[in-house]
Amino acid sequence: MPTNNTQAIGILALAGVEPYVEKAGEEYMNPAQEEHFKKILEAWRAQLRAEVDRTVTHMKDEAANFPDPVDRAAQEEEFSLELRTRDRERKLIKKIEKTLQLIEEGDFGFCDSCGIEIGIKRLEARPTADLCIECKTLAEIKERQLAG
Repeated sequence: MPTNNTQAIGILALAGVEPYVEKAGEEYMNPAQEEHFKKILEAWRAQLRAEVDRTVTHMKDEAANFPDPVDRAAQEEEFSLELRTRDRERKLIKKIEKTLQLIEEGDFGFCDSCGIEIGIKRLEARPTADLCIECKTLAEIKERQLAG
């Protein structure tokens, strides 16, 4: 496995961008950083929208009236799984659009709970993050305590 830390992975590769390299004394969430995240989010949104379109086309093409009830049930189960996946993707698209709006408003990159900087690396890993790692960890602990 390569140890090159500048290799684009995951969502960065999808957007065709390299990991952002901060310059000494650079202000957090300056226009260059905002543009970097805007590219990432727009590429991610475009990819998700293409998947939704592909699913609609696939379901129209595959819709067949099978005489065997087992075949029909298998097809319905497959469609149900695809629709559930697309529903999650639609929710993610809404979250991406909300995040793009935050970039436009200049509120992107700061924790909703405590207000500190979330961090470039965390945002590259999860561009829609709205909590810093400490607040997210606390929220997960509270969630586990309430569930358990």
